[in-house]
Amino acid sequence: MVLSNDDNNAIRRRSDAWRQRADAAPRRKAAYKTLSQLPLAPVYGPADVADGDYRRDVGLPGEYPYLRGVHPTGYRSRLWTMRMFAGFGEPRETNERFRFLLDQGETGLSVAFDMPTLYGYDHDDDRARGEFGKCGVAVSCLEDMQTVFDGIPLDQVTTSMTINSPAAIIWAMYIAAAERQGAAIASLGGTIQNDILKEYIAQNEYIFPPHPSMRLVVDTVEFATGHMPRFNPISISGYHIREAGSNAVQELAFTLADGFEYVRHCVERGMAVDDFAPRLSFFFNVHNDFFEEIAKFRSARRIWARELRETFGAESERSAWMRFHAQTSGASLTAQQPDNNVVRVSLQALAAVLGGCQSLHTNSKDEAWALPSAEAALQALRTQQIIAHETGVTDTVDPLGGSYFVEALTNQVESGAYGYFERIDRQGGVIPALESGFFQREIADAAYIYQQEEDRKERITVGVNDYVAEDENLSIPLLRVDEAGEQRHLAHLNEVRRRRDNREVAVRLRALETAARQPGSDANLMYPLLEAVKAEATLGEMMGVFREVFGEYQPAWGF
Repeated sequence: MVLSNDDNNAIRRRSDAWRQRADAAPRRKAAYKTLSQLPLAPVYGPADVADGDYRRDVGLPGEYPYLRGVHPTGYRSRLWTMRMFAGFGEPRETNERFRFLLDQGETGLSVAFDMPTLYGYDHDDDRARGEFGKCGVAVSCLEDMQTVFDGIPLDQVTTSMTINSPAAIIWAMYIAAAERQGAAIASLGGTIQNDILKEYIAQNEYIFPPHPSMRLVVDTVEFATGHMPRFNPISISGYHIREAGSNAVQELAFTLADGFEYVRHCVERGMAVDDFAPRLSFFFNVHNDFFEEIAKFRSARRIWARELRETFGAESERSAWMRFHAQTSGASLTAQQPDNNVVRVSLQALAAVLGGCQSLHTNSKDEAWALPSAEAALQALRTQQIIAHETGVTDTVDPLGGSYFVEALTNQVESGAYGYFERIDRQGGVIPALESGFFQREIADAAYIYQQEEDRKERITVGVNDYVAEDENLSIPLLRVDEAGEQRHLAHLNEVRRRRDNREVAVRLRALETAARQPGSDANLMYPLLEAVKAEATLGEMMGVFREVFGEYQPAWGF
């Protein structure tokens, strides 16, 4: 329906009169607003979206600006990838969990690594003590990676790996493991998170200073562009920014700002934007504010498409596609009344699907207590399958498109993101802003506001600050990491060191050091890393070379 200016003005006058009556009615809340503090009107109508241009700003699915999705037929042609995040203990235990999930209908793998692996230490390092396998799988060498994927053909399943500072090394191990299976590296599909900027902003699992860290990221993008056309070398991640306490607008703005920074660095390396941008992917959180989350995903696609085309000069439509993985919010899970988490996760997953995700992980109800048990992980996977096959929401593309509320909220979220882009530019860009603590202070302020609202019961978390059960009787089975597994893992690591050719390892580590000391444009580090990995150099040994050359980062800012 096309409305004239007179029609829109008449609707505005009528809406204003209606709102005056609504404002006089009793209120259940003192203020109605999203988790990002965006004000919410009691009702929305044509006047709230009258300033937009449908063809320019909305369009059809699969067409620029991709607000309604990057694929013309949405989930009518293909469902999202059901990619459950998993990993714990020894590599063989994680392999067993992967096989179980694949047997139950999972369609993609996602690897969680433990803290020593995330920080680049071998598991017999004193700094790794007490952390074996507790938040993910322990990987110290190529043989460990082979065991994780034993019997799983890596040219037939896509794999996501959540790791950042040691990402290039872990990716080299994955590539070498696939080659030992007989797979061609060009056939491999998947994603390595490799988003170092968000580590400085939120998760703090950085190791090296920003500039050498960015060199490693650009090296992986360059390598993927030349050799691995089906692999995403970065998953630009807002998930951890949100888990650190940001709101949805901050998550969107900071994530996209990071994405633009990666594009700039790759262009500065000499890569053409249309050669690498189609392989950049994103990873977002799905929190409790149902409609704000959907608006966040829709606006993310439009902003990315516009900026890639207008700012970076991309000509390929695939460069403008924002493809994203979503994960339900771990921070929203409660230890109290954990069965309530099943409902939270279901609604968050539904928001991700209505927002058009390309892949999805659903958290398990027991994750506020421990790593997910097989039973809880299966229930979380079944949640996705029920949404996909029983609700009907996959039968129409962007079913909420055209909702006055959703379109108006999408515009509000987008406007908030552009406000942050301007503030980041005034800081001098992403790296100066993170070095000054700008992002960290903004997230801390948002987290403080959220906690205040919880404490005042302006926001209710069922079972935590209201509807509390005095005598909770928990009976959920919890996963325990096998303590003996650590000793088996260390014994295997020592055996690898004994039987490898240690002279060859030394040669490969020296070659890696020589390359690391050269300017980034002169020596892509993926090549010497692959050679070191194949010689059975360990994660800690290769990271030790980088620590020696690049140094370790110590932030100068403080609250």
